[in-house]
Amino acid sequence: MNVPATILVVDDDQANLESVARIFQREGLEVLTASSGKDGLELLRRPEVRVLVTDLMMPGMDGQELLRAARSVRPDVEVVLMTAYGTVETAVAAMKDGAYDFITKPLKRHALVKSVEKALEKQALLAENRDLKARLAEMGAPGGRAFVGQAPAFRAFMDMLRQAATSSATVLLMGETGTGKELAARAVHEWSPRVKGPFIAVNCGALPESILEAELFGVERGAFTGAVSRREGRFERAHGGTLFLDEVGEMSLAAQVKLLRVLQEGELERLGGTQTVRVDVRVVTATNKDLEAEVRGGRFREDLYYRLNVVELRVPSLASRREDISLLADHFLRRFAAKHSKTVRAFSPEALAVLEDYAWPGNVRELEHAVERMVVLCRADVIQVEDLPQAVRKGPTGAAGHLILPIGTPMEEIERRVIHETLRHTKGDKTLAARLLGIAARTIYRKLERQGPEEEPASSRSTGSEG
Repeated sequence: MNVPATILVVDDDQANLESVARIFQREGLEVLTASSGKDGLELLRRPEVRVLVTDLMMPGMDGQELLRAARSVRPDVEVVLMTAYGTVETAVAAMKDGAYDFITKPLKRHALVKSVEKALEKQALLAENRDLKARLAEMGAPGGRAFVGQAPAFRAFMDMLRQAATSSATVLLMGETGTGKELAARAVHEWSPRVKGPFIAVNCGALPESILEAELFGVERGAFTGAVSRREGRFERAHGGTLFLDEVGEMSLAAQVKLLRVLQEGELERLGGTQTVRVDVRVVTATNKDLEAEVRGGRFREDLYYRLNVVELRVPSLASRREDISLLADHFLRRFAAKHSKTVRAFSPEALAVLEDYAWPGNVRELEHAVERMVVLCRADVIQVEDLPQAVRKGPTGAAGHLILPIGTPMEEIERRVIHETLRHTKGDKTLAARLLGIAARTIYRKLERQGPEEEPASSRSTGSEG
């Protein structure tokens, strides 16, 4: 439930306190008043307080002390200071402590109201951004895959996605299965001017041709057996918003013709109908197919491809953002622990190292499902290597990879390569490397002392011919 915004005014001068309160009340704002910093701090704890307007010079707790306390008690509240001309330097210093603005006395009604309005706008924007991030973290295809990551490839993609979202251009999302293309499409909608409109998603590969056309363009009564009433299609339902066409490469050529007309003309006809229906829809599409190859093979219309491919963005695979594996795994662990009422709180370093080394061919979706399985089946509060799915423990590796050595490589050379490769993967952590190898840490220290620093293996060094 939304709580109405309230302005808290604090001033030890009763006449000024009442005057300022009346100014805000005439603007239709709710107002609370306090004649001391101590009383103001108590009122500040109320959730409806959005902006604190306080005098700077007060006995006891002055405005600067109240500001610092407010930053601790209610960091979301914006603070506007009222100050005399002689204390402007103090007010500027207070702004460095987190104040939003300061107004000099004698107060001017317009300046005071404008400052508070701007503070409210800033706070509303920050709250909206927090809400958007929270929603994006839980949105997506079934299972609610999260948009979480800090890897350079992911951040570059997000920057381009945000830039594309503010336009009206059609967006084509390319990428492997499980990378989160629907989540990216939702982000385009959330960051666009159409955010207040509907977001409608259709999986073109999951529906037969006849059903897909009816779903997209709607049906008139009597269009076919079973059509007992008029039914709006997804385009009409998405009017004013965004329509996401997933697996658009699976669409039949007949459906492609109708889709192209809607994109070009902004109008459609329901199946079995003759009436033209105008629609205002932004289209975002996604596919894991090579559409250029599909065009060359005659399976996808070239004109439609260029109409959809105004802005092409490739969702990065998990293999290209390996730095995010631990971040995503931790996010999924916390979410599924809460969902299933489990006390699981973390991964062991060894388990996390195995997760980071696995290739994740199914991308974020595979990682999500694996973490949920671990959380459900784990009997302790920390997930160990033995709790990981067997496919992850023994499957294809990504970061460390497989060692390929010639037949006949001496055992001492194999040991040396395995130890150094494991240490590379654990970033030099010998204790963790020993645990992964199933040996004592002192064994690694002893072998390293005997082997010396890593060199290029003799078996791989080229030997020049005599001559």
